[in-house]
Amino acid sequence: MKAYKYIFLVIGLSILGCSDLEEEPVGLLAPEGFFQSTQDIQTAVNGTYGHMLHEDFWGRKMSLTLMLRSDMVAIGDPTTSSRRIEHDQFNVPADNGMISGYWNRTYQIIAAANNAIAGAELVADTDENKNPIVAQAYFARAFTYFHLVRQFGAIPYLSEPVTDVQAANSISKTSVDDVYANIIADLEFAEQWLPDTQPARSLPAKSAAQSYLALVYLTRGEHQPAYDWAFEVISNEGAYNLDLDPDFQNLFNADAVDSSVEPIFSLDFNGFSPSDDGRDYMPALTGIRGDEQYEPNVTGGGWSVGVPTLAVYNDWDDNDYRKEVSFDDTNIVDDVENSFTIFQSLDSRAVNRPHIAKYTRFTGLTGNGNGRNSSHNYHFMRYAEVLLIAAEALNEVSGGSDEAMGYVNRVRARARSGNGSAFPADVSGLNQDDLRDVIIDERRLELAFEFKRWYDIARLRNGSEVFGSTGYEGLVPGFDPAQDYLLPLPADELSRNPNLLPQNPGY
Repeated sequence: MKAYKYIFLVIGLSILGCSDLEEEPVGLLAPEGFFQSTQDIQTAVNGTYGHMLHEDFWGRKMSLTLMLRSDMVAIGDPTTSSRRIEHDQFNVPADNGMISGYWNRTYQIIAAANNAIAGAELVADTDENKNPIVAQAYFARAFTYFHLVRQFGAIPYLSEPVTDVQAANSISKTSVDDVYANIIADLEFAEQWLPDTQPARSLPAKSAAQSYLALVYLTRGEHQPAYDWAFEVISNEGAYNLDLDPDFQNLFNADAVDSSVEPIFSLDFNGFSPSDDGRDYMPALTGIRGDEQYEPNVTGGGWSVGVPTLAVYNDWDDNDYRKEVSFDDTNIVDDVENSFTIFQSLDSRAVNRPHIAKYTRFTGLTGNGNGRNSSHNYHFMRYAEVLLIAAEALNEVSGGSDEAMGYVNRVRARARSGNGSAFPADVSGLNQDDLRDVIIDERRLELAFEFKRWYDIARLRNGSEVFGSTGYEGLVPGFDPAQDYLLPLPADELSRNPNLLPQNPGY
């Protein structure tokens, strides 16, 4: 098998299981022929963002997987694909189609980032001109590996473009500690070189690198550096042009979010892609079947696949404005408004539960029915989460801190300002244990259905509690704490490359 000194530009290079590279590389560009200017580096970096927008990654497969593995969302339509139901029930085989779909895509993101980093070395320009762009690639690589290591544990770590396919197909796993060390190093490089602000929140700025450093350290249980990096963002909110949006709904309104100062790093769907490149399926997956209330942008309603359990809705205080933003508890059919209690009688594949409203209510212009091809921005990091990271980390360092409670109160003040309610009230005088519980629950509410909850369950190792008989879904008998905090490595990757063995425990 030949080793080709070529790269895919913009679309990247699939790294593992890439036997198709044996064919003659017609139409590929040698890196020395492409990388001539800093703009060429940016073009290569843009390939990372393009892969993130694909249906394999945040358009559907990875995002839906994370949502279904949480304790706040369950399958609504029981006839949906079994590969989705397997995640909801924690009965996931190694050949699960959701995982195999996005595993390769994540490595294509990494390949695009590696190509940009390596290609920048060929550009004759100063570090001052090149590195702010190269830093985007370092950020994208760290961002992607951070998803992978939290989901799979030890994984193959590639830090440069693949030029030898045989070598790529024999790579072994890198330990979790080493993967995290590389993630931190990439984020530190990005933090050094990224500018304070960017023209759009879909490009990482310095605050994005600092925020992710805070989250990485929080995930690792290293609370002092987690607080230090979160505080770096908070203390520079003016320079970074960051604040909480005064209206929580704006964050999930495709026509309003571009002017919001709360997002720190987002994916920006554009509403016109004719294929799975750039297509957002989340409005369809979470929308109410047969619903007509959001036409013409969302025609024919959604698919009722990922739907909150009734306990999640009932437990949420009606005075919290975030509940109104987060749920649809009525629909419209034939100009009649209906309660969620009769959804299924209107469409047999619907379910009598309130649905998620964050991705169906204000999709902006969309090129397909059911809200597919929305114009949504998906916030991987926003300022409210930074405040809660700072609060959680500081509470572990200095229990019951007034400063930590102040960060929580700032988030709660916005939550009650939406409807003039006195709820949720400010917190004060709490001890460390009580404040810890408040902060974790505040994350659950503030970031509801934003694909964060599963990662919190995994890092806190509280699955036996939240999937127990008193949890929001009731007892989930398939959950096994000895196995299910990690996903299985894809079976097809293991068959191609036995160096990735052993499989994760229990699979």
